[in-house]
Amino acid sequence: MLSRVYSCAVVGLEGVIVEVEVDYTNGLPGVTIVGLPDAAVQESRERVQTAVKNAGLHFPRHRIVVNLAPAVVRKEGPAYDLPIALGVILLAGHLPHDVVDGTLVVGELSLDGVVRHTRGILPMAATARANGYKRMFVPEVDAPEAALIPDLEVIPVKSLADLYDHLAGRRLIQPYQPSENFLEPLFTPTDFSEIKGQEHVKRALEVAAAGGHNVLMVGSPGAGKTLIARALPGILPEMSIEESLDVTRIYSVADQLPVGTPLIKHRPFRSPHHTISHAGLVGGGNIPKPGEISLAHRGVLFLDEFPEFGTRVLEVMRQPMEDKVVTISRAKGSLTFSANFQLIAAMNPCPCGYYGDSLKPCTCAPAMVTKYQKRISGPLLDRIDIHIEVPRVDYEKLSGNKLGESSEAIRKRVQTARDIQNNRFSNGEARDVVCNADMRIGEVRQFCQLQPEGQSLMRAAMSQLNLSARAYHRILKLSRTIADLAGSEEILSTHLAEALQYRPKIMMG
Repeated sequence: MLSRVYSCAVVGLEGVIVEVEVDYTNGLPGVTIVGLPDAAVQESRERVQTAVKNAGLHFPRHRIVVNLAPAVVRKEGPAYDLPIALGVILLAGHLPHDVVDGTLVVGELSLDGVVRHTRGILPMAATARANGYKRMFVPEVDAPEAALIPDLEVIPVKSLADLYDHLAGRRLIQPYQPSENFLEPLFTPTDFSEIKGQEHVKRALEVAAAGGHNVLMVGSPGAGKTLIARALPGILPEMSIEESLDVTRIYSVADQLPVGTPLIKHRPFRSPHHTISHAGLVGGGNIPKPGEISLAHRGVLFLDEFPEFGTRVLEVMRQPMEDKVVTISRAKGSLTFSANFQLIAAMNPCPCGYYGDSLKPCTCAPAMVTKYQKRISGPLLDRIDIHIEVPRVDYEKLSGNKLGESSEAIRKRVQTARDIQNNRFSNGEARDVVCNADMRIGEVRQFCQLQPEGQSLMRAAMSQLNLSARAYHRILKLSRTIADLAGSEEILSTHLAEALQYRPKIMMG
């Protein structure tokens, strides 16, 4: 008699229910798997047979056909081992068929029957609850991740033999009880108080952190661009539980969740090397996987040595920077990944690094400087809200013992500004907007009204700086953030003046 066990596939960042059907057919003993399986799923034949035997159970000496439905969804990875093994056990009559009613089963099997870690558990658990499943069997190591989804009974399975004993009623496995004791490895950045000088750069990063704005730092080598960027995580605001689940889902699918950390609570800080491919940055592959911009979702993407990245690599970021998502299209279909990241970029002004330096002369020909700066296109620069020069630090400041303002003090101001934004956007139609940088045209019109004095200042800036419509809206968003940091309801001309100060005086190159 045909047996059915329900499992789950992950397509993009979403789960899809998979029906695992197991039945006998005529022919020589063996196992055939159909339903668009990849190589890892095909190999489960050998793992399942050996695991069932090593669990002390009889494996039927028949020709067995396993169908993974729906057949149009590609099945990849070893997550179907446990449901296939359970289907075979039910088919052999070791257990009644109704023991898996209302249950979702996922897990990879080792040859001795131990259930191993499986990626993508969080979206699978969310799909299980959304489709009305009350219970889920998962690998023991992944139980804390599945338990993040409420109203779902999570059974942590150590081995196939333990699962058989549980379903037979011999030795019950207790449902996993979530706890808050897990520790996420915290990225400990440099404290802002340790950074000497560069007060205007610290201020720019405070504004960027408060509103989620993109930043480009330009300066000679050794001025402190990378150090300041790596100190940024220390002043970023806390993530809400919705943001944490959003980020954790991406890391679960990418199989990059730190061991023992079912929920990511700190904002991601990604810093890929400039040799990265465009598929590595935005995502891709035959079966598309999230790239660095998705792994930086709700956090920071730091691109050091900005012009050294390939032109094609940088240009593919333009659309995700606007849309906050990236859609990867292949012949087999399209997948959409979240990509609401904050770009922090650092670069030298020229190949030798000393163009415009106060002490060391530049050795580059003017044409080389222009060519170097033109590696960053105008449309990409236009999407960066804050352009800041990082000058050389004086000896007196470097050698002095005076400490600056601590990251903790700055973080409190940033958090206060974010709270103001959350209150502003939590009512009405802007609930999906988290920070000022996420505002669309409608929200900009509603929340970024200028007073007459500010309007005349903006009119003069538009003509003098040749600003685009995009730059106009980005300046208004930046002004709103500066006003929030100051605790002001209105955008004053002083807030607008500071926002204009962060635009490049002339387009580079």
